[in-house]
Amino acid sequence: MRPCQGAGGAGGSPSVTTVQKTDTEEQQGGGGRHDDLRAVFVNATLKPSPAVSNTQGLIDRSRVLMERQGVRVEEIRAVDHVLAPGVYPDMTEHGAAADDWPQLYARVLAADILVLAGPIWLGDNSSLMKRVIERLYACSSLLNDRGQYAYYGRVGGCLITGNEDGVKHCAMNVLYSLQHLGYVIPPQADAGWVGEAGPGPSYLDPGSGGPENDFTQRNTAFMTWNLLHLARMLKDAGGIPAHGNRRTEWDAGCRSDAANPEHR
Repeated sequence: MRPCQGAGGAGGSPSVTTVQKTDTEEQQGGGGRHDDLRAVFVNATLKPSPAVSNTQGLIDRSRVLMERQGVRVEEIRAVDHVLAPGVYPDMTEHGAAADDWPQLYARVLAADILVLAGPIWLGDNSSLMKRVIERLYACSSLLNDRGQYAYYGRVGGCLITGNEDGVKHCAMNVLYSLQHLGYVIPPQADAGWVGEAGPGPSYLDPGSGGPENDFTQRNTAFMTWNLLHLARMLKDAGGIPAHGNRRTEWDAGCRSDAANPEHR
């Protein structure tokens, strides 16, 4: 057992709570093993490299936590790549002069964890975030070797930054999109930072208070650990059970709830 600081009483003073840890948690540092997991962060900032990205500052918080657990982490800054508009896996097959998405998709699919991160513009996600989600959607009809949609067995989360309101609205859109595509969303799978209403400093600007904000730090840590926990559970379980959710069987006329056994 270990003591930790609790929320305290009505006066707000911290109290000591005893947390019971299992033998496995004690042996593995409390979080289990994660050194066989892979994660990809997609930064949907509008700033091409090497410009400073405030979203990158928040990504770094989560990335450090993952790397301390041995997770192999990749980052993709979407604006540095050619993402042709469209909803097909490779838009060069449909008239586009160039399209980097097929290569990026391979990197996304190789990861157990996908975190989409981006800024708020006019209270909404950036145009690059919309484009990334559209291209993820372009591959949503592809299947894994069990006949399920390709994104099954992976977990998703999001990080949002800005100096105007809209974190929850942006996160709602991103997380809905990810689960619709087949990603599993853990509890508290989003984190963000916004400054005071109106023009003001961004996350990494001196005096913004962003990197020191306890609320943002807590939510980023909780999101990161919940992604790790759920990714671990899914990997150990071999993904989502392949029953009642196989597109190949459905297309073949097999229905898990059919009255006739020949069609189950």
